[in-house]
Amino acid sequence: MNWKDKNVLITGIGGFAGSYLAKELVSREANVYGLIRRRADGTTAKNIIDRRISNEVNLIEGDLIDITSLTNALDHSQPDYIFHLAAQSFVERSFDNSQETQNINCIGTSNLLEAVRIKDSDTKIVFAGSSEEYGLVLSSQEQYEKAKKDYGTIFPEPEVIPEVPITETNPLRPMSPYAVSKVYGDYLMRNYYHSYGLDTVVSRAFNHEGAGRGIMFVTSVVTNQIMKLKSGESDRIVIGNLNSLRDWSHVKDIVQGYLLLAEKGQAGEVYNQGSMRTNSVLSYILLGLEEAGWDVNRIETFKGDKQIQDPNEMDNSSIYGVKFPKTKVDQLILEGQLEYTLEDKGIKVNTNHGDVTIEFNP
Repeated sequence: MNWKDKNVLITGIGGFAGSYLAKELVSREANVYGLIRRRADGTTAKNIIDRRISNEVNLIEGDLIDITSLTNALDHSQPDYIFHLAAQSFVERSFDNSQETQNINCIGTSNLLEAVRIKDSDTKIVFAGSSEEYGLVLSSQEQYEKAKKDYGTIFPEPEVIPEVPITETNPLRPMSPYAVSKVYGDYLMRNYYHSYGLDTVVSRAFNHEGAGRGIMFVTSVVTNQIMKLKSGESDRIVIGNLNSLRDWSHVKDIVQGYLLLAEKGQAGEVYNQGSMRTNSVLSYILLGLEEAGWDVNRIETFKGDKQIQDPNEMDNSSIYGVKFPKTKVDQLILEGQLEYTLEDKGIKVNTNHGDVTIEFNP
């Protein structure tokens, strides 16, 4: 598709993915407009400066909570396409301030759809949902039994176990206020297609990373600590759940997916975006250490338990019917043969430059 001279409105243009999307659209000669809230200090969002697009995009001051500002933004931009990326997207923050998350993510999304409906705008909307909508995904009968003890009734009840790989027909069991808000937006987008004929498409993207990622996200937390370790500012890495498995993509790949959904996505449909692989937070740390100059030989708990030689050794075997590259520790975690608990307190990483400490902090 030729994006030249297409009018595109991006909500959340000052955010991580939004700024990358804007840069890509500028390179394709689209007319890029961005909805952005007024900043108290009057400065331009850092991501827009870092992407070097300050003079290439048209910024429109507005707020998702103010529907009048949204109708004004539509009048100003006359969009052929809208990418709705604006959100409160930090899961932990959604627990601390659920109301803020619901105001921005739920009411804001509702206001945008209403504004488009009221203006009878012939535009296509790509909504950034989230893989967090899936929440509790059951990979074994043992996990299911444990989940019932922890949470009571599992709803929806699983039709089949395992529920992986995750497809768009997986049940949605959101586990945070943020995830609930994204389910709301997901369903509302599709409802506005069925009820009012709006051309809406939903992306459920998995984790995406790159330069400019917020400092509160785990990849940035790990990267910053490895930098401090290398510079001598710190003598350890402090982290929460090493067992957590993530599907990580580069943000530029997710941006290409957004554009593909705008071009070819069917109205009222949902599409997963990801890498079709999963890797653990522990692997991310160990591979990060190797990238920073450490050769990782062995890991073990502080007590000397759970020793694994060559934990970064790569494997490409199939699991749950999917082949993808993973480390030895990924394989062990996926197979349920390795799990770290708070009782382990941490692990020692034996390297060519001595031991590196990874301390657990819930």
